[in-house]
Amino acid sequence: MSRLVSFFRRLTLVPQGITIVTAAFLPIFAIVSMFPAVPAIIDHFAADPDARWKVPMMVSAPGLTIALIAPFAGWFVDRIGRRPLLIGATLLYGIFGTAPFFLDSLNAVFASRLLLGVAEAAILTIVNTLIGDYWEDEGRRDWLMLQGVAGPFLASGVIALSGPATAMRWNGIFLVYLIAFPIFFAMMAWLFEPKRQAHDMVDATDASRAAPSAGTLFPWMPVGLLGLVTLCASCLYYVFIINGGLAFREVGVTDPSALSAMTALPSLSVIVGALVFRALGGKANAVQLSAFFLMLGLGLLGIGMATSAKWMIAALVVQQTGAGMAVPSLIAWAQTKLPFQHRGRGMGIWTACFFFGQFSSPFLVHKLNDATGTMQGAFMASGLIGLVLAIIIFLFLDRSVRGAPGKLETA
Repeated sequence: MSRLVSFFRRLTLVPQGITIVTAAFLPIFAIVSMFPAVPAIIDHFAADPDARWKVPMMVSAPGLTIALIAPFAGWFVDRIGRRPLLIGATLLYGIFGTAPFFLDSLNAVFASRLLLGVAEAAILTIVNTLIGDYWEDEGRRDWLMLQGVAGPFLASGVIALSGPATAMRWNGIFLVYLIAFPIFFAMMAWLFEPKRQAHDMVDATDASRAAPSAGTLFPWMPVGLLGLVTLCASCLYYVFIINGGLAFREVGVTDPSALSAMTALPSLSVIVGALVFRALGGKANAVQLSAFFLMLGLGLLGIGMATSAKWMIAALVVQQTGAGMAVPSLIAWAQTKLPFQHRGRGMGIWTACFFFGQFSSPFLVHKLNDATGTMQGAFMASGLIGLVLAIIIFLFLDRSVRGAPGKLETA
């Protein structure tokens, strides 16, 4: 009972937490909503001989903008402030997100998706910065877990709606971006700018445990390692989100409505992943990260080996469990390395790496598809990459402190 009381005590700033958790889903929402629509959009632009690869790249185009913009967004966040930039970015997200509903040119849709990435760069950088600002380590983990639990319900609803919306009109899916506007008003009502002085005291305590000699210099080495692992994780994370519809086509599922109905329930396995992340909260970051790479790799491998939709759905449950562990594990690791004065900049770099991985993922899958001859072959190869990364991370990441659960780690 005392542990339960302690948990709810850490859940202070509840309106702010709910707003941040919901806003954090917007950049993921921007691509999760698209995967059932990809085959229909390809069919709509069938006159373009390059549509088969251009449409997946269009879906992930915001990732390129985010990769370019996020480090600068982080710089502005540390110098200008969190709240005003986040509110403005959320408004732009709603405008650029719905724009393709009114367009009928693949190039114009591509351009709107690039502009959407500008807003996403600021949103993801700032919400992850605020998680570090509003709460200390245990509180961060609690809200990250709740973010992982809430996200799948939102994703499931979006996936369930995306099929019928796409069946009704090829670009009907873009209307779901209207969700940004109520979140915009919630931010206006609840979010506040954190005060530096209070966090300097907390960060001084963290720094005394994590890196006594670090001073105020930007932690380039830890952030560089963080960025590399995040880039690899993101490439694998988006393999199914962008190309899952094409993999299901290879086992005979071609109707968008049927696809969304079949995948909505397995997508809730992300909740299991979030709970596994929280259960591993006392373990070293190497354990948490290798566990998520293991689950993600096994799921992708299973999708690649599936001979029917039934087996593909079973593998999807495993893959989604790994996906549910991915973002909270990476962010929790990042927050152990970033003091208040560098948090925006560090999370900007993290965001850039994560979404450069999003943009690169279709290119990786396209090359693997060419090499193996099928989309399922590309999934099998991606799964094997994930398993290799799980082993490398478990053996070598932060090796000196891996056996000390609960310690803040330094690279």
